Amino acid sequence: MSKQYITILFLLMTFTISHAQQKVIPKKQKKEAHEMVVERERPVEWSKLVLGGRFMDRFLPMPDLGGITSNTWGAPNVIPRDSNNGVESPRWSYWGGNTLQEKEDGKYHLFVCRWPETAEKGHMAYHNSRVVHGVSESPFGPFKIQSEVGHGHNPTWYRTKEGRYVLYVIDKYYVARHINGPWQEGQFEFDKRDRKTSNASNFMHNCTFAQREDGSFLMVNRHGYTWFSKDGLSTWNMVGEKSVYPPVEGKYEDPVIWKDSVQYHLIVNDWLGRIAWYLRSKNGVNWKVEPGEAYMPGISVHENGLKEDWHKYERIRMLQDDKGRAIAANFAVIDTLKYEDLPNDNHSSKLIVVPLVKDKLLSVLNKKKITSKTKEIRVKIEAERDFNPQADIDLNSLRFGASEQVNYGQGSKIKRTEKSGDDLILIFDGKGNGLTNDNFAGKLLGKEKNGKLLFGYTRLPEVKYIEPILSARSPVFKKTVKGYDIEVIVENFGQVASSDAEIRLTLPIDGKEIEIAAGKLEPIQPFEESTVSLSSKAKLKKGTSYSIKSTIILDGSHTVNFTKTITLKE
Repeated sequence: MSKQYITILFLLMTFTISHAQQKVIPKKQKKEAHEMVVERERPVEWSKLVLGGRFMDRFLPMPDLGGITSNTWGAPNVIPRDSNNGVESPRWSYWGGNTLQEKEDGKYHLFVCRWPETAEKGHMAYHNSRVVHGVSESPFGPFKIQSEVGHGHNPTWYRTKEGRYVLYVIDKYYVARHINGPWQEGQFEFDKRDRKTSNASNFMHNCTFAQREDGSFLMVNRHGYTWFSKDGLSTWNMVGEKSVYPPVEGKYEDPVIWKDSVQYHLIVNDWLGRIAWYLRSKNGVNWKVEPGEAYMPGISVHENGLKEDWHKYERIRMLQDDKGRAIAANFAVIDTLKYEDLPNDNHSSKLIVVPLVKDKLLSVLNKKKITSKTKEIRVKIEAERDFNPQADIDLNSLRFGASEQVNYGQGSKIKRTEKSGDDLILIFDGKGNGLTNDNFAGKLLGKEKNGKLLFGYTRLPEVKYIEPILSARSPVFKKTVKGYDIEVIVENFGQVASSDAEIRLTLPIDGKEIEIAAGKLEPIQPFEESTVSLSSKAKLKKGTSYSIKSTIILDGSHTVNFTKTITLKE
């Protein structure tokens, strides 16, 4: 036997043994890298954003919890790391979950899902995940698991005004009278109210919730549609026609909403582009898209420079303080592509917690609407236990006005200050504030004397923040001798009663909107409805489809539109 033949045989045997020892990825789990990650091109103007112009600037270094180690699982990009941050275990793959502080014990409670790291399908075994309850003395962990609730994935929990604990997971929820259970399983009811949503069977997955002042709830589902429930347990009602997500390319999911004393906030993740977007809203229905990344890989760093470079950050959830301000963000993170996380390997996932810069407490003292002609803008910034506005602010760095201006270093400049007890009144030159009818909040942006980011939002004078939210269902036509009788059900999902309003039905004909019926709307109480009877002499054909636009006109100017294509049966 020749030496060349022996060498070739040895190489073949070595390859065969080596190949046999490798973990084989099941065919259904195989994915190309480009199917899991696509680099999105950023808008050119984002390069001009100043510190605090994008949400991502608010992330702070992670605190040292005494768990820095290299003796743990993970790719080199996440070692060493603090194993005490959030929750992790070599036995379990953790994913998702939000944290709330309980007044009863002062501790931080986390509901998170997990599955065995040894599961045959690796990371893709998440379909069989179980929800567990963890508790910590610190919002950052470590969370110690004390009980299991049941089967479920992507948990989110909240407390109702009545005092129940609601734990939502994909396709169902659990409810309990006490945070430690016992938990009873249930199913939410969803009323699309004649709206057209995504045809995907999972359009009600990954929902996110925010409680309003009166105890009712706003919800945004996976595909970005808004819904309201009277108490967080009764029927969820869809409002609006379109997704509220940014009108740009993206594979969106994992939304999170929260509400503070000023406005509603929303962050949604483009999981394929590994970039998230930040939006704000006055009422939870109409949203303003803010520039810059909300988050992306690279945000988990420590004060000593140590970086936990997780491959993906998903399932963001916010921890809020007693003022409603977001003070920390939970993330589900994984150290590699999901399809490369296999059983009994060195890869896995966990939950981490990253602190956030806290908004300053602001209020505008002007009584009249702020316009381009306003001479001075008076903004009070409140003192807090960890903040002295009379000593800590770099006054020359401050800008105030519309976020569209302030985010790019523009806006009104400081003129002078006045002390008000421990608080400070900032007096800005009104010039350049940029505030228009499109703005429902003013933004303050600058730095503290130590160079740290200082920011906050405030409500504006003469802006109504709690309003009726009227929404029509599809009109129902009934043929008569003279034309049609039409009935339209209109509901109010706001927190206050509506005033007198108008409703008009129009048809697009030859590029114009032709009115076919109109009538008056009586006041409607929150979460109640009114049936409006209209008549029309329009000449419509049986069996023909028409795109009917319902327009509700409030206060003589504000309009709410809903367009529905219907086919006349008579």
